[in-house]
Amino acid sequence: MHPVTRTLVILGVTLIVIGLLWPLIGRWIGRLPGDIVIDRPGFKFYFPIVTCIILSLVGSAIMFLIQHFRK
Repeated sequence: MHPVTRTLVILGVTLIVIGLLWPLIGRWIGRLPGDIVIDRPGFKFYFPIVTCIILSLVGSAIMFLIQHFRK
């Protein structure tokens, strides 16, 4: 199988799995302690800073493992 085809298939399967698990994942992602929420009358500001940091760390770890095992 061509490397690009294989990558697209893996990406597609990953997105399908994440989509199916989203009702369970969505309960925790975006509502972590440290996320900034300002709720005032007529104005709501939400910035999920801790969620972004954790997702970045998890994504970096996954990419590191993929790169490590491809060698």
